[in-house]
Amino acid sequence: MFEQFTTSDRNLGPADLDVLPRFAGPHTFARLPRLDQVSRYDIAVVGVPFDAGTSYRPGARFGPQAIRMGSKLLREYHPHLNAEPFHTQQVVDAGDIGCDPFSIHEAMGAIERGADALLDTGAKLVTLGGDHTIAVPLLRAMHRVHGPVALVHFDAHLDTWETHFNARFTHGTPFRRAAEERLFVVDHSMHVGIRGSVYDRGDYGADADLGFGIIGTWETDDIGVKGVIERLRDRIDGYPVYLSIDIDVLDPAFAPGTGTPEIGGFSTRELAAILRGLQGMPIVGLDVVEVAPAYDHAEVTALAAANVAYDVIAMMAPQRGEPAVTPQTVAAAGTVA
Repeated sequence: MFEQFTTSDRNLGPADLDVLPRFAGPHTFARLPRLDQVSRYDIAVVGVPFDAGTSYRPGARFGPQAIRMGSKLLREYHPHLNAEPFHTQQVVDAGDIGCDPFSIHEAMGAIERGADALLDTGAKLVTLGGDHTIAVPLLRAMHRVHGPVALVHFDAHLDTWETHFNARFTHGTPFRRAAEERLFVVDHSMHVGIRGSVYDRGDYGADADLGFGIIGTWETDDIGVKGVIERLRDRIDGYPVYLSIDIDVLDPAFAPGTGTPEIGGFSTRELAAILRGLQGMPIVGLDVVEVAPAYDHAEVTALAAANVAYDVIAMMAPQRGEPAVTPQTVAAAGTVA
């Protein structure tokens, strides 16, 4: 009864700060309206609280609620991307897709059906996981709308292994299954942030055979963030882009709350810069996964995941015609005056 949302044109934005402070109000992503509070929407943020595919530390089933809590500080204007993502498009929180915690097969079917229902409206989908197993049903749903996508996969790990304990669908196998089902564009898809030990000296070759390129974090020291962005944009080559972001692409110093941490990852600033460098690309969907809040400290992992989602939502927003408002542009304007 106390919810009062900001408005712009036809769109409802986050809860009004003049009515409720950030720590109060709706526990939706960025305190946005729920699906049942709007008649139409352009982007649906949906949670998938599922982690039965994990192979090490469990807990990502609590990721969606943690990311929502970490999103309370998000604000309406993104100066770096010059976007008002919650006002120039209708963004809603679609709640969680109910997942069977005991059957991976049943859970994947429910995720696929839930994603289909949201995509059938013509909206774009931003998914909060959950473990990386959920990428397969999400990519299936995306494929029905967009055909094969350019898959940009941010992760410490390849996630293209054959099985874990003879299970074909786990958080370590989604992109091998996606390759077998031809859900992404071969030779226009990329792993970003790969590092650490692997199971066999042939793992990288087997991955390349599936059609992926690789940018490891070790390369960033040589080519820099700009070099990573250039390689990604060249690789994507105009195809519709689906982003799948495992939060363990970040170094454990920046994202301790995850199931399979690896040293030597990106900083949050590096990841944000790489993502923002893809602005203008035809991004059709996102999942951000593997946030396990039981291992987090001071919400740093949840904050990182929430801001990743916010950046991508801002990148999906209509481009503004007027110049961006940043400290640099304001200072420059003052100097000229």
